[in-house]
Amino acid sequence: MAVLELTKNNFDATINENDIVILDFWAPWCGPCKQFAPTYEEISEKVKGVIFAKIDTEAEQELGAKFQIRSIPTLMIFREQIAIFSQPGAMAAADLETVLEKAKGLDMKKVREEMEKQDK
Repeated sequence: MAVLELTKNNFDATINENDIVILDFWAPWCGPCKQFAPTYEEISEKVKGVIFAKIDTEAEQELGAKFQIRSIPTLMIFREQIAIFSQPGAMAAADLETVLEKAKGLDMKKVREEMEKQDK
């Protein structure tokens, strides 16, 4: 599957219309981002049921600020419109696959219940 380029114009639709979305916050000048890009592309071809997207923090500073991105690359996973994972730094392919499988296996009913408890 191709990796989507997200902007503020298509961000909400992408998050709202897909069950699981993984975001790679990156910048064109970032060496570690460039090194991680082939791994991200490779895993996007292997893992089914997940939308892979990239956000250029230089072009989309508003999105970077919204999610308080302080270092890049930063990976973030949304499941059912809820941010369930965020981690700065590149990941090895096997680690990325493991995190995505765990995201798929989450009981989102329990996640929502925990969020409600925290809100009270």
